[in-house]
Amino acid sequence: MVASFNLLTNPSGGFRALEYICTMQVDHSLVNHLAHLSRLNVAPEKMDKLVQDMQDLVGFVEQLNALDTTGTAPLMHMGDAHNVLRADEVGGSITNQEALSNAPDAAAPYFKVPKVIRK
Repeated sequence: MVASFNLLTNPSGGFRALEYICTMQVDHSLVNHLAHLSRLNVAPEKMDKLVQDMQDLVGFVEQLNALDTTGTAPLMHMGDAHNVLRADEVGGSITNQEALSNAPDAAAPYFKVPKVIRK
């Protein structure tokens, strides 16, 4: 694998853009190594297909690297929405006594549960 990168400062947003150029050869030894690191068992009869699929993926990434992205701001999120969560609202709640009344076992002011940690 031959890899090089340059960190460039984007003056508009102050973010650092990464220009990454990669030339990679996918072979059986690389796929075996990745399978070992991933704790995957790859059947020998499926190895050739997996190698070919990974070579196709690397070829696609190399096509993307060939595109001219000069003047394109880095994409930080896939959508325009920044905060799609609802606003926090203070609401009513039940008392401690009401919560404990539904418990199968309680020792005020706590719920009692079976011991799960052994020393």
